[in-house]
Amino acid sequence: MFSWFAKAVSSCLGPVRRYARMSNYDDVEEPSSPVEDPLLWCRDLEKHSCGEFSFAVVQANEVIEDHSQVEIGSDAIFVGVYDGHGGPEASRFISDHLFQHLMRIAQENGTISEEILRGAVSATEDGFLTLVRRSYMIKPLIASIGSCCLVGVIWKGTLYIANLGDSRAVIGSMGGSNKIIAEQLTGEHNASKEEVRQELRSLHPEDPQIVVMNRGTWRVKGIIQVSRSIGDAYLKRPQFSFDPSFPRFHLPQPITRPVLTAEPSLCSRVLQAQDRFLIFASDGLWEHMTNQEAAEIVYKNPRNGIARKLINTALKEAANKRKMKYKELQKVEKGDRRIYHDDITVIVVFIDHELLEKKVTVPELSIRGFIDTVGPSNFKSVQEFM
Repeated sequence: MFSWFAKAVSSCLGPVRRYARMSNYDDVEEPSSPVEDPLLWCRDLEKHSCGEFSFAVVQANEVIEDHSQVEIGSDAIFVGVYDGHGGPEASRFISDHLFQHLMRIAQENGTISEEILRGAVSATEDGFLTLVRRSYMIKPLIASIGSCCLVGVIWKGTLYIANLGDSRAVIGSMGGSNKIIAEQLTGEHNASKEEVRQELRSLHPEDPQIVVMNRGTWRVKGIIQVSRSIGDAYLKRPQFSFDPSFPRFHLPQPITRPVLTAEPSLCSRVLQAQDRFLIFASDGLWEHMTNQEAAEIVYKNPRNGIARKLINTALKEAANKRKMKYKELQKVEKGDRRIYHDDITVIVVFIDHELLEKKVTVPELSIRGFIDTVGPSNFKSVQEFM
């Protein structure tokens, strides 16, 4: 069996967690410098079995729609970034269920693979659509709520990634002349990309309105930018189509088959000696910097607080675009802040290759971004593969 999945499902799936307000630093280590933005949450540096990681989230919406998690096992790390839209329910649901599905399916199959990740995503989608069906008569707008979903697992020296939507995973690797090279590991399922529009048109040749320019942006059915997601039931199941009383989500012609899909893009990579770190982030970060800019910031600065530094850099750029000072932006309250930037989640995972070859004991830890939940993970130490 394998070390961080097998016994987890047979134990209680609801870990006991302690609660701490990270931005106030109650019961947690204080980082090297204070957090001045009241909407910024962070865990500046924690350990995992083959390195360290840094985690930060900043809120912009009235109710934060980014949910995220890091799960640390004795020989593995799981990272999830869930960028919600229309509300927080879908991203919160993914945070509560996807990792559990991954453990269950991995135990049943005795391994981790791209197909195991696909199965966990599919089970999560099925679960959320069941919730929509049960809630639709009471809360019809739940059919319009969805989320992007980016997950990564490092296990036995291999990285596995599944992605739906436009969050992004980037790896920083050493190149010639001691320079860091950024490589994007995930494609974005966003109608702003020509290849995505071509894919949608080829899948829906009967529908000339499958992608429409609306408010200066290409959108699926003129409504939504992402083409793959968890949720968004009204664009997947005809029974959840809205009537004209919901003009924002009303389709002139009812759908007869899914317009969006929950099929993830998958990739795996054996980590090489030159690979130094991974950046997992929602699209709110990438609106303000390139892959290479982000990688150079990580490479040239101390690890402690590096996720927070990436967010602060993005916020400074957002302020500059509005010709305002960064400190003025920090005073803008949630809800109003969305005019200037999106919710942003950043998780930087450092890879220390000397630790990949060793049995390093680290605390099994579960962290949920921004919602003040920290505690023991569902990971359990068991025997290695037989």
